[in-house]
Amino acid sequence: MPHQRYLVPQTELAVRWNRCRELLRQQAPEAGGLLVFSRVNIYYLSGTLANGVFWLPLEGDPVLFCRRGVERAELESAVPTKLAFTSYGQLEGLAREAGSDLSGVMAAETGGLTWQLGDLLRRKLAGVELVPGDAVLGLARSYKSEWELEILRRCGALHHECLYTLLPPLLRPGMSERDVAHRAWEVFFSKGHMGQMRMGAFGEEIFLGHVSIGDSGDYSSAFNGPVGVRGEHPAIPSMGSAERIWGEGEPLVCDIGFSLEGYCTDKTQVYWSGPVASIPESVRSAHSFCMDVQAMLVESMVPGAIPSELYARCLEMAQKAGMSEGFMGRGHNQVAFVGHGIGLTIDGWPVIARGFDRPLETGMVLALEPKQSVPGIGMVGVENTFEVTPGGARCMTGDQYEILPVS
Repeated sequence: MPHQRYLVPQTELAVRWNRCRELLRQQAPEAGGLLVFSRVNIYYLSGTLANGVFWLPLEGDPVLFCRRGVERAELESAVPTKLAFTSYGQLEGLAREAGSDLSGVMAAETGGLTWQLGDLLRRKLAGVELVPGDAVLGLARSYKSEWELEILRRCGALHHECLYTLLPPLLRPGMSERDVAHRAWEVFFSKGHMGQMRMGAFGEEIFLGHVSIGDSGDYSSAFNGPVGVRGEHPAIPSMGSAERIWGEGEPLVCDIGFSLEGYCTDKTQVYWSGPVASIPESVRSAHSFCMDVQAMLVESMVPGAIPSELYARCLEMAQKAGMSEGFMGRGHNQVAFVGHGIGLTIDGWPVIARGFDRPLETGMVLALEPKQSVPGIGMVGVENTFEVTPGGARCMTGDQYEILPVS
C-alpha cells in the first residue's frame, strides 16, 4: 500500500470535481460533462497518474477508465468507480453500465490528445459532439486548496534552503555549468526533490532547469523563458554545458525548479564569482531593477488584480529605467510575460502577460521572474514562487533576493 499521507483525500477530489463543474457551466454550458486525457490532469482529478480517460459528468459520479494499471488505481485513487478498457469504443457502454452515461455534448481536454488520437476518439464516439474543455482545467488548477498550498509551502522552503544555503559552499570558480548542475542535483535530492518536473505546453520539456554562466544567459534558446542556456547537447538543450567554465567576474544563473509530492516551485538564484565589491555597477543596477519589479508585483498581487494590467506596469517600469531592451531576455530570447502560474506543472494559469484579464483570486500561486540581460556580461534577476493573499503576494521560496558572491 502507498503511504497514506501521499494519497489525495476524497474530500479534496470532491472539491476539485465541483470546481470543474462550476467552471464547465461558465465556459461550455452546452456540455454535459468533461473528458480528460493527460496524465497530469487525470492525477489532479483522481489522485493517481493513470494511463486512460477520466469522465466527469455534470451530475452523478465520475469514472476513471484505465487502459493499464487499474489495480494501482484501486490502491491510490479515492474515485469510487475505476474500470479497465482497451478501446475508446468501449467508453460509452462502460459509462452506461456504471450509471454515469456519456452526454451528447462533452467538453474534452484537447491539449491532452495528439491529433491522431483525437481523430480516433471522434470515430469511436460517433454522434457525440466534442467542445474544448482546456480552459476549465486550467482555471480549476489555478486555484490551490489549503491541501495543495501546504505541499507548495514545504516545497518552496526546501527550494530556498538548497539554493541559498546548501549549494553556495559547494560552488567555486573553475567549475563548469555541468559541474554546478550536478552539485544542485546532489543538494536537491538530499532534501527530497522527487527528480521529475512537468510542463503543460505541448512539446515543452524540462530537466532540472537552466544553469547558465555569463554569456550562456543570452545564448539562443528554444525554451519559452528569458534565460538562455547552452545545455548538455543539441538533443538535450537543458541543465548546463560541460564546456562553459565559470571564470572570475562572471554571473552564474541557476533557474531551476524543485519538485515535492507532484508539485513544483520555481526559483532563480544568481551567484557572482568574486567578492561583492567586484560586481560592476551595470550588474548591480540591473539586478536591483528586477528586485524592484518583483516588489511592485508582490504588493499589487491581491485578489481582484488583473494580470494584464500588472504586466503593463512592468513594461512601464522597464521603459522608465532604460531597461526595455534586455528586459525578460535579449533579442529573440525576449519573452512576453513576467510570471506564470505553477503547481503540478511549471507552466500554469494565470500568466502575467497581455490577454490575461481574469482577476487574481486568493490561493492562486505564481512564479514571478523579472530578468535583465546586461550587455557583455549575461543575465541577472530573480524568480520566486508566491501565493496570492488579501494582503499581497506571500513568498514561498525565501526572502533573500540579492546576488550571492562566491570565491
